[in-house]
Amino acid sequence: MILLVQRCDSHLFCASTVLANICAILTLKYVKKLLSVNIVYNLVKFASETEPFIWYFHPMKMTKQPILENIVPEFGSSLKVHNYKEPNNDHAPKWHFHPEMEIVFVNGGAGKRHIGDHISYYSDGDLIFIGSNVPHFGFTDRLTNNKSEVVIHIKEDFLGPGFFDTPEMAPIKQLFERSKQGIIFHSRAKWDIGIRIESLLDLEPFERILEFLKILKALAVTDEYSLLHVDEVIIESKPQDTQRLDIIYNLVRKEFTRSIPLSEVADLVSMSEQAFSRYFKNKTGKTFTQFVNEYRLVHASKLLSEEHLSITNIAYESGFNNFSHFNKQFKAYTGKSPSQYRNELKKVLK
Repeated sequence: MILLVQRCDSHLFCASTVLANICAILTLKYVKKLLSVNIVYNLVKFASETEPFIWYFHPMKMTKQPILENIVPEFGSSLKVHNYKEPNNDHAPKWHFHPEMEIVFVNGGAGKRHIGDHISYYSDGDLIFIGSNVPHFGFTDRLTNNKSEVVIHIKEDFLGPGFFDTPEMAPIKQLFERSKQGIIFHSRAKWDIGIRIESLLDLEPFERILEFLKILKALAVTDEYSLLHVDEVIIESKPQDTQRLDIIYNLVRKEFTRSIPLSEVADLVSMSEQAFSRYFKNKTGKTFTQFVNEYRLVHASKLLSEEHLSITNIAYESGFNNFSHFNKQFKAYTGKSPSQYRNELKKVLK
């Protein structure tokens, strides 16, 4: 694959073949450490002083079918604003979608974005705008270490049909269109607007609507954002598929450091090994072994950047029992040996 680097003015140029399924938003002025990704950890090289870039590969389409989530607005209000204070909340642990747009402000912490076919990591909080019917996972868990998470759900016509078709609302209407691709806000906009989003919790319904319109205007006019370029995902909710894949993914997340026999995971979802192999390949586009190895390689790349462990220890911590096999797999997947990868990361951070 070819890595594409996109400036915010949409000019594209080819960089080099490095890793797959990554999107990290970086600004040299503010970067203190690199971000990791659950499908791959990206090696970045900077080409400007302060402008944000999007580094990504065109990913494989996400075929796991999401669950429809029912959003009920608060009584006496046309929007729903909820503050999840507990770091171990489980308000949206599953792959889901809803006809409402969603704005999420994560105050501090580091975690994963999984929106449509896009997967990436964020650090030092996040501000995200997701359009209607875009499938996604929740953005925080017990490991995020965030202070709070404020989530807003609104329908595109939450103030009545045609309200945002007026000339005065044109910038906000364009914002809604951009949100269908997924938007993340960074730099000052993330914090300035994020704090205002938190303040909505203390306002009465009328004042809340007025302030929210001002927040939408601020989101619409800032240039401190990047699009995630989420591809269209066909939504055909099949509960049995979603439940099976949740079981499989959770097993891998918890047990990837040990050998996971095909028979074990097949039994877990009540299928024969042969049937499970066909099923998993059909739903994900890869074999179960490929999926587990990619998960391990992502974990290894994260450790290479964030930990001071030896490469041998990192191999074993990531579930590889054979060091030479780890080296071979890592180089095949990233184009670099683990030592080269770590050294180039150090150069970037300098």
